Amino acid sequence: MKNSILILSFFVAIFVSEIRGQQLQKVAFYNVENFFDTIDGPNDDSEFLPNAEKKWDSEKYSKKIDHIREVMATLQMPMIIGFCEIENKTVLQDLIGQDKRYAIVHYESPDARGIDVGAIYRKDVLKLKSSGFIRFVLPNDSVPTSRDILWAKFSYKKDNLYVLVNHWPSRRGGEEQSAPKRYQAALQAKQFIDSIQSSEPKAKIIFMGDLNDYPLDAAPQLIASSLKPQIDKQSNAFGGSYNYKSQWDVLDHIMVSKNCFQGKFQVMENSGNILSENFLLTEYKGQIVPKRTYGGNTYLDGYSDHLPVSIDVILHP
Repeated sequence: MKNSILILSFFVAIFVSEIRGQQLQKVAFYNVENFFDTIDGPNDDSEFLPNAEKKWDSEKYSKKIDHIREVMATLQMPMIIGFCEIENKTVLQDLIGQDKRYAIVHYESPDARGIDVGAIYRKDVLKLKSSGFIRFVLPNDSVPTSRDILWAKFSYKKDNLYVLVNHWPSRRGGEEQSAPKRYQAALQAKQFIDSIQSSEPKAKIIFMGDLNDYPLDAAPQLIASSLKPQIDKQSNAFGGSYNYKSQWDVLDHIMVSKNCFQGKFQVMENSGNILSENFLLTEYKGQIVPKRTYGGNTYLDGYSDHLPVSIDVILHP
């Protein structure tokens, strides 16, 4: 009996020594739905100004920031969180406020409405080595008119990590008409991913974004041919991150390279999650749906029409 206790104690000691010093962190993505400031800028932001029908003023803007911070706190202050539907760098600066742990990666996109993608990261955890954007022309266009794909290269210990933040063209005009636009975005992202995996095979890749496509659609499947999807219909109880005409499905994706499951920076397998806390939801016509900021021009004091998605990461000492 005494020998059994000694053996058990030995293995417990080994287990404790292995987990000591490890950090559990999250990487997340969130479509924050029209995160505009209240200042009239050079872009088409007239809908979100104090004198517009929506009466988008400082009080509503501050509440929007508080809501996003609440999501971040619920996600335990992710080490990386990508955003889409942000107006500019200023809104991210206002979001992080005095929190000196975070820094920003952002570039202005050529999107007609002036909305961009961006990211914030924990500079007390990761080192930013370089960043940039992928700009491309959509089919039947002559100049870039869509959101850029943001990329950033980080390091943790000896691991290098590329993060790509996406917001692909909408389904406006119908799926058949709009699908080639999203496939063009996927081709650009895939080319970048392939170049990393060829030139830096040890580098890890996390791809995230609102793809405006479902997991089995052609464009996400092109990315999934190189990376492993982490978000699916089983990632929450509702079966998705977005509700359209009373149907839930996944529009918000995170995919990772296979080497993310090993090393100092290690993604936990099967940790993909669609955050579905009660405060993010409401009831509409008998259906549970995301609690959005506006319904038309009616202010609903909500969060977003999308739910945030995340994965867990173990940082080994």
